[in-house]
Amino acid sequence: MDLTDVPQSAREGNVGKLFDETATHHGNGQAMEHHDERTTHAELEAWTAEFAGGLHDLGLEPDDRLLLFLPNCPEYLVASLGSFKAGVVISPVNPQYKRREVSYQLEDTDAKAVVTHPALRPVVDQALEETGRDIAVITVESQYMDRDPEDIFFEDVRGAPTLVERADDDVALLPYTSGTTGKPKGAQLTHQNTRSQLNWTLAASSDDVEPENVRSLTWLPLYHITGFTHTALQPLVGGGSLYFRSALEWDAQECMQLIEAEGITHFVGVTTMYSDMVAADDFGEYDLSSLESAAEGGAKLSTAVQEQFEETAGVDISEGYGLTETHGATHTQSGSSFGLRHGTIGQPLRITDCKIVDSAGEEVASGEEGELLVRGPQVMKGYHNLPDATDAAFTENGYFRTGDIARRDGLNYYEIVDRKKHMINTAGYNVYPSELENLLLEHEAVADAAVVGIPDERRNEVPKAFVVPADGFEAGEDVTAEEIKEYCLERVASYKHPREVELVEDLPRTTSGKIQKYKLEE
Repeated sequence: MDLTDVPQSAREGNVGKLFDETATHHGNGQAMEHHDERTTHAELEAWTAEFAGGLHDLGLEPDDRLLLFLPNCPEYLVASLGSFKAGVVISPVNPQYKRREVSYQLEDTDAKAVVTHPALRPVVDQALEETGRDIAVITVESQYMDRDPEDIFFEDVRGAPTLVERADDDVALLPYTSGTTGKPKGAQLTHQNTRSQLNWTLAASSDDVEPENVRSLTWLPLYHITGFTHTALQPLVGGGSLYFRSALEWDAQECMQLIEAEGITHFVGVTTMYSDMVAADDFGEYDLSSLESAAEGGAKLSTAVQEQFEETAGVDISEGYGLTETHGATHTQSGSSFGLRHGTIGQPLRITDCKIVDSAGEEVASGEEGELLVRGPQVMKGYHNLPDATDAAFTENGYFRTGDIARRDGLNYYEIVDRKKHMINTAGYNVYPSELENLLLEHEAVADAAVVGIPDERRNEVPKAFVVPADGFEAGEDVTAEEIKEYCLERVASYKHPREVELVEDLPRTTSGKIQKYKLEE
């Protein structure tokens, strides 16, 4: 299905109508696979409509919130689309969260129900006890664990097929920012925000693979906006098929086996996924030629890993850019006018208006650095219950302040230099950690690296590098801190080089691959 197949009635209001339109065109086609259990688009349409009715039977009304505290599985998607149809707002929760984190999101959303897994049920109990809340607990089936007999069984949440009317600016999704610093904030993503990303996909369908032939390996966590929007909703609405695997059970060899066996065409991963595949002893023995698109995000991929994967799979790895607040992508290399340009995030989507400004809010010239501002129909309505934070996040002309330092070239390709808040001011000079991190990753003895600013009495702050040695390089013997410092000093201005280098076994990351720099700073 492409955009010309979508009637006007499905282009406004409840985004659930788009997926019903998909079932009209591709009802017998496979929509989901999960460990050999398969569901068609027609079956998915019926299941989600009945789930919407079941939510209403449980007393949930439009605009009520429902927490999704699940690993990747078909029920995650059914609950999402069913909630859209019911007008209920879904709020995804990282399945690795513990009591404190779940309690925070439970209270901040004022959720009326939670959908969870038996393995996560003890954390729900702890959060309910801490908050003193009494809400509906819906539990999916597990062949390995018994569910609480007092819980509502997911399969029993069925009622009369339902799809309520929603306004374009009604909230559909309430994901929380990753919280690498400070308390997470709920981003209010509307039905229009969601539909805008989907309509863009339908309008920009590749000639190489028809939308209904897309087979997307959905291994990135669905609680994260990239996994939800780009590995699930977008392929699905075109009539494609999703192959669910849990991000909590990542296995590089199983991934390559699945790509070969199922002819996967679409894969989005984080840096560690590609690194693990390339590092596997039998990498190169799997046929990965079915891949028509491969993308990565969260952290920069080393050049060596990228080149090895691309040579073996026969597909270029593209980078893109987006935020929780923008429901995913605002920029992409895929489909850019002049092809892929590694090291950039590509060009803005056709639905995105953006500019780069200096500290005074004035637009800078091509090649100059400044904060990236974006505006478009995919940008959030605002932060949940945080009017001051919402006001601060937008300019008076409605541009969203990304907080990222960027520059663009003469062909309108954008490059992210660093996070504005990560910039190190040393003796009046600006140092962007990502520049040093990229340099460090070019060193043969470096597998991973992160740079943060540390206090310095004379220079205000100076860079410090945390370096993970590559396999085969013993810290202190094959590679030393002094050697790394000299390597940088020979290649960048002296004020930029890391004054301290610490060799570590690994770096703290979120499940989406972002380095938690606040932990390193602490």
